[in-house]
Amino acid sequence: MNERIRAREVRLIDENGVQLGIVPVREALRVAQERSLDLIEVAPNAQPPVCRIMDYGKHKYQQAKRDREARKKQKGTEVRLLRMKPQIGIHDLQIKLRKLRELLSEGNKVRISLRFRGREMSRPQLGTDLMERIAQELADVAQVEGAPRREGRMMNMLVAPKPGVRATPEKKAKATADGKEQVRQERAEKPRPVEERPRQVEDAEDSGEAG
Repeated sequence: MNERIRAREVRLIDENGVQLGIVPVREALRVAQERSLDLIEVAPNAQPPVCRIMDYGKHKYQQAKRDREARKKQKGTEVRLLRMKPQIGIHDLQIKLRKLRELLSEGNKVRISLRFRGREMSRPQLGTDLMERIAQELADVAQVEGAPRREGRMMNMLVAPKPGVRATPEKKAKATADGKEQVRQERAEKPRPVEERPRQVEDAEDSGEAG
């Protein structure tokens, strides 16, 4: 940049992108200073090096802005964690599966984690069977990247979304609404426990009404 450029001659490009030819570096500096701009070496390995006249501060600002926009577009894949029990109930499992589909549709990988307690430690097949069932249930949207693996009291499996599996905001909102509606229907259909009320015993002698 400016006086730090060591080449004797440079191929000069002005601020409008017009090539001014090969000139001595001192001449290029003079032109840049007359225009109140900077001389920037943009291709140092070329023969001769290529320099451009520009506003360096404005150039850095625009470059930083482009980098920020690129990072927003290139959102990194997150690994989310979902815990459950090896002996999870059918109703709870369906809720977990809906949550898994939601996370996968957002482009996330999901680590499914089971924790064994008490006597479950002697029955690891419970966890293996559950993991295999989950993989089958999600086969249309997910692929297993890390096979079920037991480590102490924990068993983990990593699943990732299949290529092209990504929900639009409209589909995601509809899926969430459908899931909530299904839960409401299941709760409505589930029989409620009968509340037993104490029977009133009308006994003349106990009530003190006996003659």
